[in-house]
Amino acid sequence: MTENEILIGKKPLMSYVLAVITQFSNGAEKVVIKARGKTISKAVDVAQIVKNKFAKDAEIGPIKIDTEEVDAKEGGKINISTIEIPISK
Repeated sequence: MTENEILIGKKPLMSYVLAVITQFSNGAEKVVIKARGKTISKAVDVAQIVKNKFAKDAEIGPIKIDTEEVDAKEGGKINISTIEIPISK
């Protein structure tokens, strides 16, 4: 993970929005929001809040979607959806 990537997890939504805004205020030209599985909808919410409320001149995209194969707790492999949402200022 590079320093301009935000990995979405279990924290509150606004924590990730603040992280993106902080990256931009520290001079980053582009921040990539990454999420897997159930956190994908939170990643989309973060991107929309950043664009609509804090950085109206920001550009979103191109969005990359993929599937990762990971080891299941019960054994075997499962597929998990992933998304990467780049936001450029």
